[in-house]
Amino acid sequence: MKRTAGILLPIFSLPSPYGIGCFSQSAYDFVDWLKAAGQTYWQILPLGPTSYGDSPYQSFSTFAGNPYFISLEALIEEGVLTKKECEAADMGNKKQDIAYKKLYENRYPLLRRAYERSNITENQDYLRFVEENRWWLSDYALFMAVKGRFDGVAWTQWAEDIRLRYGYAMDYYRRELYFEIEFHQYLQFKFFEQWYALKDYANKQGIRIVGDIPIYVAMDSADVWAKPELFQLNEQNIPCAVAGCPPDGFSADGQLWGNPLYRWDYHRNTGYDWWISRLSYCFRLYDVVRIDHFRGFDEYFSIPYGAETAKEGHWEKGPGIDLFRHVEWRLGRREVIAEDLGYVTDSVRRLVWESGFPGMKVLEFAFDSRDSGAANDYLPHNYIENSVAYTGTHDNETITGWFQSITEKERQKAREYLCDYLTSDDALYHAFIALIMRSSAKTCIIPLQDYLGLDNGSRINKPSTVGTNWRWRITEKQLSDKLREEIRETALRYGRMNWD
Repeated sequence: MKRTAGILLPIFSLPSPYGIGCFSQSAYDFVDWLKAAGQTYWQILPLGPTSYGDSPYQSFSTFAGNPYFISLEALIEEGVLTKKECEAADMGNKKQDIAYKKLYENRYPLLRRAYERSNITENQDYLRFVEENRWWLSDYALFMAVKGRFDGVAWTQWAEDIRLRYGYAMDYYRRELYFEIEFHQYLQFKFFEQWYALKDYANKQGIRIVGDIPIYVAMDSADVWAKPELFQLNEQNIPCAVAGCPPDGFSADGQLWGNPLYRWDYHRNTGYDWWISRLSYCFRLYDVVRIDHFRGFDEYFSIPYGAETAKEGHWEKGPGIDLFRHVEWRLGRREVIAEDLGYVTDSVRRLVWESGFPGMKVLEFAFDSRDSGAANDYLPHNYIENSVAYTGTHDNETITGWFQSITEKERQKAREYLCDYLTSDDALYHAFIALIMRSSAKTCIIPLQDYLGLDNGSRINKPSTVGTNWRWRITEKQLSDKLREEIRETALRYGRMNWD
């Protein structure tokens, strides 16, 4: 068995002079930094275009890329933008924060200017991209153009003729919004041109990309608008039920996500064509695919549309192993990480086992005094080889912030497990990282904040909140030679060094 290690850092968290991490030179520098640190994996978050709340898990498309990640520096080199124009645009002046409102107001006009100067229809690579991706790009570009015409409101609030995709309305908007549609196709062309160049570079440096996809798509997305038959909608394309999680020790009302649920009988009758297209696409984008909320394939929580909380929901059966047998039959054996966290039943454990995919082990769950039975699964001495170990994920506190926030009883329990009663609280993150690194898990992936020992001021996301998430960025100064060598020594010490 080859033991490996990696780092979790979203694209938006990279350093950048223009307000948000992107596919600029900083991304290539980070790949070099990972290689020098002996890492094998770079795990990122979903790459899709985000909507209200800026969550990469609520995207306008499951296939499109986020235009914010297009490198302005690359567009300057192409000659379609100038450095002076980019520097004059106010995209926020805080190196460790993202001002999404300013990006929306000032980055998009730059991208439009680049499009207008590009003579893109004379670019054969662009024409080839549009043709090869027409199966999703045509609907997505029209969706975004029409959304702009209706001042950005959700498609469920559009005029009925285009909301329900009447043929004459589709023809009308394609003619009326021709250049808007072309603009959005241009953005996708530049996004994927730059992403594939970065991924190719990473792979040549021995760094493999772990991508991340949500199990569900957003209601306000081109996916639901274009293919309502895939989802539990009524004749007016309004959801019958939506997704979420039941009440538990963390949330008395449960979680009401609001995503439309799949019509699994329809998917089964088509041989899961849409899912196979989606995963095939993802396997081109990434080397390994992490599927969020994997337990939803076993059973999913169905909440009546219009309910104010998740309390009114109930469990329904998902497609189970049948889906993944079809995927393997059509696509071959592929690398997947099953996000099997949360409420895990025996049937969920069986599904993960039958799939053969590694599940996830999160150290922060190991010392929860509210549920010692489940916590036992996350104690490092119980990790199986076919698993991926984390100190925490993008949804968790940083490991330092977590230790500060748990109860005194839980802190005592953690120290007893570590056999460490002397190390100060703010330095204990070293011991937690070492703890999972020496476990039997084949792969360990650590959020970069945890290697830095940062507190919850550097947290990526706090579920069920809006306005302060998906904003943290690292600085070039923090990506120091000293930190790189510490990470390299850790990988070497625990037999997880990437020698490629």
